[in-house]
Amino acid sequence: MFRDTKSSWLRTLRHDVPASLVVFLVAVPLSLGIAMASGAPLVAGLIAAVVGGIVAGALGGSAVQVSGPAAGLSLVVVDLVHTYGWRATCMITLLAGVVQLVLGVFKAARAALVVSPAVIHGMLAAVGVIIALAQLHIVLGGSSQRSAVANLVELPGQIANLHGHKAAVGVLTILVLALWTRLPRRIQVVPAPLAALFAAAVTAWAFGWDVTRVDLSDSVAEWAFPVLPQGDWHLVVGAVLLVALLAGCESLLCCVAVDGMHTGRRADLDQELTGQGVANMVTGALGGLPVAGVIVRSSANVQAGGRTRWSAILHGVWVLVFAFGFGWTITLIPLEALAALLVFIGVQMVNLGHVKKVHGHGEVPVYVVTMVTVILLGLAEGVLAGLALAALLALRRLTMLTVLKREDRDGRLRVTISGSLTFLGVPRLTHELRAIPAGSHVDLDLNIDFMDNAAFEALHSWRLDHERMGGTVDIDELHDEWYTLAASGGRTLPKKSPLKAPDRSWLPWAHRRRTTATPPDSTGAECQLTAGAREFHRRTAPLVRPIFTELARKQQPSHLFITCADSRIVPSLITASGPGDLFTVRNIGNLVPRRGAEPHDDSVVAAIEYATQVLNVRTITVCGHSGCGAMAGLLSAGVQAGSLPGLRRWLRHGYHSLATFIEREGDRLHSGALDVLCRVNVQQQLENLRTYRKVDEQVRAGKLELVGLYFDISSARVHMVPPLRPATPYVGGPAREIVTAEHATSRVLGNSPQTGHAGRG
Repeated sequence: MFRDTKSSWLRTLRHDVPASLVVFLVAVPLSLGIAMASGAPLVAGLIAAVVGGIVAGALGGSAVQVSGPAAGLSLVVVDLVHTYGWRATCMITLLAGVVQLVLGVFKAARAALVVSPAVIHGMLAAVGVIIALAQLHIVLGGSSQRSAVANLVELPGQIANLHGHKAAVGVLTILVLALWTRLPRRIQVVPAPLAALFAAAVTAWAFGWDVTRVDLSDSVAEWAFPVLPQGDWHLVVGAVLLVALLAGCESLLCCVAVDGMHTGRRADLDQELTGQGVANMVTGALGGLPVAGVIVRSSANVQAGGRTRWSAILHGVWVLVFAFGFGWTITLIPLEALAALLVFIGVQMVNLGHVKKVHGHGEVPVYVVTMVTVILLGLAEGVLAGLALAALLALRRLTMLTVLKREDRDGRLRVTISGSLTFLGVPRLTHELRAIPAGSHVDLDLNIDFMDNAAFEALHSWRLDHERMGGTVDIDELHDEWYTLAASGGRTLPKKSPLKAPDRSWLPWAHRRRTTATPPDSTGAECQLTAGAREFHRRTAPLVRPIFTELARKQQPSHLFITCADSRIVPSLITASGPGDLFTVRNIGNLVPRRGAEPHDDSVVAAIEYATQVLNVRTITVCGHSGCGAMAGLLSAGVQAGSLPGLRRWLRHGYHSLATFIEREGDRLHSGALDVLCRVNVQQQLENLRTYRKVDEQVRAGKLELVGLYFDISSARVHMVPPLRPATPYVGGPAREIVTAEHATSRVLGNSPQTGHAGRG
């Protein structure tokens, strides 16, 4: 135990301490900049960084996520500071933490993920634009306006009245930030924000530029305990909920994103929300900014090698040490450099990668509406507008309906209806169905996930009318039986049962629902086969035609599959293989005649030679199964094959399997003898394969692998069968061994191998 503890501490020292230092260097300038953008005392940003690191890091549900003041919340905070004052804003943050704590305790974290990412990304992009426009005025030496529109209108005049030194410091900061990622990796060990602020401070000091310095003393003097907001309590409650939900959603989405960056333990979202709630209660009580999970610091933590929550906790400790021991260095930073850092961060928040993602899902309108509304009207209004549009688009997708028509070669019209059949789609549905010519033969495929009563009535009425006019309608439901159950007056919602699924290609004919009558001039077997061929042409052939067009040139199977002719064994089904994968041989008992065996049979040998020497397969698989009739015939010493001379001669190739079984089990049969023999037979056929020189040479050279499988029919499970003995080169005369096996078998069972008459067996 002591050794495990020591090893854990060594891993922390090796990975988490260096990562915490990197995150600390990133966090300090970002915290100061976000505090300035939020209209809060600069020390509030450092307090939030300390609390986010230590409290959220220790109590959160993610091992590598780093929390702190978030740029996405700055727009809310600056509005709260203007409305209620700083101390009341701290109380709102504290109450928001209480809300988050309650939501986390009641396991509501997953519900926050129901918010469309397009809304979150659009909101963050708008916040980035607002921050960039506001701080750009400070970079140019002026002061920002109250709204983004006002900042945009005033920007040309601000550019015309540049303040030389202040603008130069801002431009220098942005240049360093932009060019830092192009420098060698060993230089990039220093975080870009720290390098940019350091370059700006040194340059301004060296050239004696007239710039505005950051004064931390004023912000420390402004610090005080929070007070209750004064005003309409409805608005206060709304502000608390807004901070709680925005901070919570941003933290949880960041948590999910960070989970994809590392291979460690997955995050517990409810625990993360609880930790964020406690952190916001503490930061609000201490006079800090609201706390949320931040993707910039979290990704920096992962890239720096952070593995446990200690990296986040230690980063908060380093910020605390810096604030108390080296806070005086902040006064050397030009205010315009901090504003330039915020401009750069704001521009980066308009992430083109997010735009591509939402474009791929058709949610660009939600992104744009949220972004524009936040910029023009405000954060709450923009989020509500985005959520409303996202809900409308989701409703529209749920009611989307596609109707495809095409005529098959046999003159039948095939109609495929896809989507959700609801009352909203009834006008489109009836329009498309009434356009079908009267008296035509229609194959109607319903590829739907829902059907309400209005849609059923419209579809059912059309079918009855069409059949009354001399046409036929064959309905095939590719998913659940919505139409069938409604037409029979049964359940409104279909049961989830695989055997109830209609017309699956892997189901036996007896288990399929038939919607068309059997033609009177056909036998049952012919009807099933021809109907199956028609079904293949109608449904499957269009899907697999490109594959078969490619396979028509040549076959390149990777396996020779030798199995029984039993009708219950479907090789492609039990191996999940497709066309062109298996070169298949089927016979009674999945037998492989040994080289030189009597009676002579070249059919299996020919397949083995062609597969190994022409097709160059890499695997030969022998697959047996439970309850094999051939093995039952062997156990009964030929009684079951008494009137079948051909089968009796063929089963002589199984005498070695029977001899091996008797050697292992003895001459007294038991209840499980048949299944044991079925498994032994697979092992013996693998041995028989080694009697062929080319097969044996390829196995010894590692170019060919012999595999045994056993399919238990009752449980529908495939088992691996180990070989009888380690793979060794075959030696000895096959004809002599065959005779020995026959006589051993006849001696134990008490019958003559020539006659096949039953003895004691």
